[in-house]
Amino acid sequence: MIDERLRSLLVCPEDRGPLLLVGNEFLYNPRLRRAYRIEADVPVLLISEAVTITDDAEHQGLLDRAES
Repeated sequence: MIDERLRSLLVCPEDRGPLLLVGNEFLYNPRLRRAYRIEADVPVLLISEAVTITDDAEHQGLLDRAES
């Protein structure tokens, strides 16, 4: 699990805005609909590695599961 202090410092590398934690799987930017995976408790915050969420239901599902 990502430490709360570290999480408070992490921002989206593209728009520099806050990210939502979705389980221990993703950091999610709902503004750009980009999901950044977490591997072995280490966020992979590379724009080229992000997954763009185009499906509205998937986007809503991530929002429902997210911790603010």
